[in-house]
Amino acid sequence: MILPIVAYGDPVLRKKAVEIPQDYPELKELVANMFETMYGASGVGLAAPQIGKAIRLFVVDATPFADDEDLSDEEQERLRTFKKAFINPQILEETGDEWAFSEGCLSIPGINEDVFRCPIIKIKYQDEDFNEHVEEFDGLLARVIQHEYDHIEGILFTDKLSSLKKRIIKSKLAGISKGKVNADYRMRFPAVKKGR
Repeated sequence: MILPIVAYGDPVLRKKAVEIPQDYPELKELVANMFETMYGASGVGLAAPQIGKAIRLFVVDATPFADDEDLSDEEQERLRTFKKAFINPQILEETGDEWAFSEGCLSIPGINEDVFRCPIIKIKYQDEDFNEHVEEFDGLLARVIQHEYDHIEGILFTDKLSSLKKRIIKSKLAGISKGKVNADYRMRFPAVKKGR
């Protein structure tokens, strides 16, 4: 089932998400719906707050990045086969020299800006069966994971921009919260009254 994606300005995007207990109802169905919602919006990652749930869960499928000809064959193959749900994740380390990459967000359509992030992360998380994993990721995978992880911490990529960039996009962000944006997927806007 494709769910509406929560737009910039909704308070759920600013909440620090809570851990998911093992008896969380219909978790596998929720994960499947999140993947379907993400694919429907042509995204590579989606965090639970973006569908209105302040829980520590996000999904990633990096396949679209695999066509980048600037990447090595090895990295292209890794991206092509990467599809994962991260439950109760915790980033343990972020290392290396920060690098810039143009990021966007399904909750903030139409805005893309360069964001600096560390190239290597070590993360602890649980899979859908609550098995624990500790893994290291680098490059684009690390970046997508960091972006989604920020969501469950109540952080948006726009928070990482310079004060000048923030001023430049301020009116665009206000417009998004009021539904003044073209997105080719279902969205829920915080400043739009129901029943209109």
